[in-house]
This record gives sequence, C-alpha cells and structure tokens, in this order.
Amino acid sequence: MPCHNQQLSSTSSSDHAVMKQVRFASNGNTGVNLNNVSVEAHSDNEVDAKPNGSEVNGDLQIQLGPQLKLLPLNDQIRELQTIIRDKTTSRGDFVFCADRLIRLVVEEGLNQLPYTECTVTTPTGHKYEGVKFERGNCGVSIMRSGEAMEQGLRDCCRSIRIGKILIQSDEETQKAKVYYAKFPPDIYRRKVLLMYPILSTGNTVIEAVRVLIEHGVQPKHIILLSLFSTPHGAKSIIQEFPDITILTTEVHPVAPTHFGQRYFGTD
Repeated sequence: MPCHNQQLSSTSSSDHAVMKQVRFASNGNTGVNLNNVSVEAHSDNEVDAKPNGSEVNGDLQIQLGPQLKLLPLNDQIRELQTIIRDKTTSRGDFVFCADRLIRLVVEEGLNQLPYTECTVTTPTGHKYEGVKFERGNCGVSIMRSGEAMEQGLRDCCRSIRIGKILIQSDEETQKAKVYYAKFPPDIYRRKVLLMYPILSTGNTVIEAVRVLIEHGVQPKHIILLSLFSTPHGAKSIIQEFPDITILTTEVHPVAPTHFGQRYFGTD
C-alpha cells in the first residue's frame, strides 16, 4: 500500500474524498484556532474542523514535506478510524479494529525500509527477480500505549528485536521525563521503527527521539509509526527533527487520546 499525499486532482474525486471524511457534529458555539485551522469547540470536548480532514492533511504535508507520510484513505481505513473513535464501541471491537489498523501501519512502515534486488529459483526451475529487505532493523515501543503495536510488528517480522522506553509527563510542569529505556546494544547501527499510536502534543515522542540520539541513532534512520496525529503533534516533531519520518493514517485536530485506556482495559 503506497503512501501518497491524499490530494486528488479531479473535481469529482475531490468531492468524493470530502464526503468520506469523519465530521464531528456541531452542538456548541465556542471558536478556537489550532495551527491555522479554524475549529469549533463543543460541550463534549470534541471539535468540528473547518476545513475538513483531507484539506488539513494536504496542507500539513505541503508544510512538512515528504517526512510526513499518510496511508491513502479508503473505506476500510475510514471504518476502522470510525469504530475506534466511537464511544459506544465495545472493548472487544475496539481492540480488534485497533489491531487491524496497527497491522496496516506496520506493513507500510516496513515498506519504508531499504531493500536489495535478488534472484531466486522457483520449484519449477525458473529464475525470479525479486527483492529482499536489508538486515539491521528493530522496533522501539513507547510504553504503555506503544506496546499495543508490538504484536503487529512481530506478526510481520518474527525475529525482530524490540526495545522499550517509558516516558511520563510531570504533573506540575507537564514536561516529558524518561523513566526507563532498554534497547538492543547495537541500536546505533539499526533502522528504528518507533511505535506510538497517538500523537497529541508530540512531547513524548520528541523526548524518546532524544534518547535514541543519545544512543547513537540518527534521526534519518527513525520511522515513527502512529495511528492518529494532531497537526500540532506532527509539526512539533518534524520541526525538532527534520530528518525523521512520520507514518500515520490521519492528521486531525481531535486525536482519540482514550486509545491506551480502551485498548488495555484501564478506562
């Protein structure tokens, strides 16, 4: 599934994309502005983005360039996003749909890794020219919500090594603080798939990348895998680390920050 900027050229296709965007119902009258995107705040703490999600995604990609990659929106992804955001979704359905969306993101994340061409012999004796991915990759999950993505990565790469990092926000200053980090000893030589499903402010990821850099990892070798991101979160991370790659399914002012609690059943 190749990544592209989700901007469609024809008028009819654009109208179709607009129709497919998740819209939040308007039931309030308080106006706020978020990263130059006009939104309306409501009593249920959600907002109605104007312009719609596809325009937000496209505008942000123009600002941030190729370092922000989006999975192309289709009915399958949109339904998964809708079920995850729906407050009436049962935990069983939530986990099932979250795992499906995680798998799609992980598969595309692997598609960003380097490969070499190779030739193999088929059982019928024919030569087949294909590719194989280069060795030297690993995953790093930001605890706790990032651990939800570990199984999806292992399902695709059975022997991949996965490190962990625990970062929590200080209750008084709201600044991210590192409490625990354990990585493969040779992580400085590896490409890193950094896993964190929800990018809200971006502060946690920024702190995690700093720790990886301290361990010798170059930002250009880090691919951040996430499910949902706010414009502010994506912008903050790429402004801090211009060489990092962010892969997500959606950039929207409202992020489902309940993800970790619902997935692990602690809500």
